[in-house]
Amino acid sequence: MNNYLKLILVFIFSSFFLVACGDSDLDSSVKEKMKNESKIETNMDEKVSDFEFINQDEEAGNTTDFEGEYWIADLIFTNCTTVCIPMTSNMKKLQEEMIEDDLTNIELVSFSVDPDFDTTDVLTEYADDYEANLDNWSFVTGYEFDEIKELSIKSFRSMLQEPLPGDDQVTHGTRFFLINPKGEVIKNYDGMNGNVVDEIMSDLKKL
Repeated sequence: MNNYLKLILVFIFSSFFLVACGDSDLDSSVKEKMKNESKIETNMDEKVSDFEFINQDEEAGNTTDFEGEYWIADLIFTNCTTVCIPMTSNMKKLQEEMIEDDLTNIELVSFSVDPDFDTTDVLTEYADDYEANLDNWSFVTGYEFDEIKELSIKSFRSMLQEPLPGDDQVTHGTRFFLINPKGEVIKNYDGMNGNVVDEIMSDLKKL
């Protein structure tokens, strides 16, 4: 075997070794973050489908932005006159508790279910109204209604129905969802319940 061929084989072997090590490091990092997950009483096991979005600051993102971390999601819309009001109020309370307990590494994501109306400017104003800290809370839009409907139903098992003719109110679920570093929905909570913040914080402290 000539020296040139030996060099090629060494390079190929080294490349595979480096890739394998990189994957192993990623897996070990995720496993480390998930080591206490069994302490939580889960009620879901659903993989989050790939999605793309634009947040209130007009920054584009996708599913990979949340890989390797825990995050909490809900589905709301700014023109909502009923359930979104207590839901977003509870999410605000949750964020305040998370800040007090230094859990700001966990992202909060509010998906708009009315993307045609909820532009980035509208979402920014909505976030301001609730004094949301945008360091770890994103309000997202930038997709079609059918796309968010599919994500809601398939990934979160949450019903979603467009407004009836002559109405502007989207029918949607009221749950909060905890997603693990592998992109799996592991638990949902009643987003309108007055005790939901205590329940979520209890789980987050176990992670």
